[in-house]
Amino acid sequence: MKLFKLIAPALIAILFSMSVKGQQKATDFLSIPGPVQFDNASWRLNWSSHPNANYYKQEYLTPGEQTDKYKRMLMIDYIAGSYAVKDIAGIKLNELKKLKETNPIVQFQMYENNGEIILDFLLSANDNKGSVAIIERNIYRYRSITDSSGNPGVVLFGLSERGYAPDIEKFLTDLKSNIQTSLNAVAAFNIPQVNLKNK
Repeated sequence: MKLFKLIAPALIAILFSMSVKGQQKATDFLSIPGPVQFDNASWRLNWSSHPNANYYKQEYLTPGEQTDKYKRMLMIDYIAGSYAVKDIAGIKLNELKKLKETNPIVQFQMYENNGEIILDFLLSANDNKGSVAIIERNIYRYRSITDSSGNPGVVLFGLSERGYAPDIEKFLTDLKSNIQTSLNAVAAFNIPQVNLKNK
C-alpha cells in the first residue's frame, strides 16, 4: 500500500553538483542526535553547511561510503521561517521542469499526504565524452515543523541513491525491482526534532 497519494507523474531533470566537498569537520547545526537510524543502518553526519541566515544543510553516510562516490546518502535540510511546504517544494519542482528541457532521461513523481510533499526523481550526469556516468535517484520529503524554540520552518528529509558506469544497467534493474521500498522508508521515517545552534 502506498503511503502517499500520487498527484502527477511527469519527466523532469535536476541539476546536481558533482564537486567533491571539503574535508572540514561537519557541524551539527540542527542538533540531531546521531548516528541517525534509517533503513536498518546507522548514518553519521559527514558534511554540513549554513549558506545563509535561515538555511541549513546536513548530509549523512554509512561507514565505508565516500563523499565523492557514495551509493546511498541521507540529507536533512532546514529552512527557518513561515514558509508553506508547497512553496518550498515548488521551487525544486520549477528547477526540475526547467532542466527537463535539456535532459530527457530522468523521471519524476510527486506525492502528498497530510500537508507533506514527496518528490521522487531520477536524473543523470554525463562524463566529458558525453556518455552517462552517473544515474541518481532522489527522494525528497518536505514537512512543516516547529523547532525546539517553537519557531516555524520546513524540513527536507532526503535519500539519494547512485549508480555509476559501467554498472548503471544493474542499478536501474535493481531500482525497478525495489522502487517502492526506499519511497516507503523515507515516508515512514520519524523526522527528528530540530534545535538550531546559536552561531
